[in-house]
Amino acid sequence: MNKWDCNFLALANTVSMFSKDPSTKVGAVIADDDNRVVSIGYNGFPKGIKDDNRLENRSLKYDMIVHAEANALLFANAPVKGCTIYTWPFMPCSRCASLIIQAGIRRVVSIENREERWLDSFRLSHDMFTEARIELDVLQNPPTWCFGNVSPEASESKN
Repeated sequence: MNKWDCNFLALANTVSMFSKDPSTKVGAVIADDDNRVVSIGYNGFPKGIKDDNRLENRSLKYDMIVHAEANALLFANAPVKGCTIYTWPFMPCSRCASLIIQAGIRRVVSIENREERWLDSFRLSHDMFTEARIELDVLQNPPTWCFGNVSPEASESKN
């Protein structure tokens, strides 16, 4: 993890706050090798669909929502092949992992999340990224950000 990784994770955290999902706010940032933002995305209903009480119905919401990673890929303003995607507050699900691999993203940087309901999907994502030779950096303990600086524990990552 370098300062750019920490900055882009902080940006993904900020982008996640745009989501109107009352239970899970997810943000994604795609950056190129020159540390330029290519795209951002957050989880939410598709364009033209009202953010209403359907957000409170978990099963219906899951059928309707567009994930942050998919939105970032869809709205990229430049090719994403060879880029890095940063996700907050956890790594991409297996569905998004498929899209990330297919788009040619070369690296995924994220935060470990042990929430039981997502563990199987995260394990499958990890396996898919490994098989596709996508570099995966997952922070075990999210850093504490302060004006763009990170604490020393931010340097602890695992593959």
